[in-house]
Amino acid sequence: MSSDPYQSHLLIVEDDNGRRGVVLDGAEYSIGRDPSCDICLDSLFVSRRHATLLRLPNGDGTFCYRIVDGDLEGRRSSNGFLVNGYRLRTHNLQNEDEVVFGPQVRAIYYLCHRDAVVTVPSDEFDITLISPGMMLDADTPPRQRQTFNLLDSLAPKQSRSRRLKLRRKRLWG
Repeated sequence: MSSDPYQSHLLIVEDDNGRRGVVLDGAEYSIGRDPSCDICLDSLFVSRRHATLLRLPNGDGTFCYRIVDGDLEGRRSSNGFLVNGYRLRTHNLQNEDEVVFGPQVRAIYYLCHRDAVVTVPSDEFDITLISPGMMLDADTPPRQRQTFNLLDSLAPKQSRSRRLKLRRKRLWG
């Protein structure tokens, strides 16, 4: 069996409508208040075309995303954005970067690495045992069902501000 590196890019967006996850797999995303944006942010503090995400290739066959203030025609947003507390015009996103677009409007970028495993065809005599407790009936009450919340699983153990303070302390002593 061989394995190749695999990446998935996820942007967790929080605005006046709550929190949601956006899987990034396209070459370009427009971010802003305008309903025609790929990632629409609900806040009066956000420009219609606030920022653009661009997918860039890395030398090893993987790719990363760069966030750029405004649109690709050179029009910048009114208020810009902060990445990890610093006002920037462009930034190559790294795992757990926090982008603040305005008061109570932010996004956290996650880069998930895993190995894509090539599976072997199943044996014709392969038997998978299933316990009756693993099956869910339609009659099972919702409170008894176990659910998996992607956003909770990605929630960092420490608060974001605490990690930023530790990061700044390491950089500046």
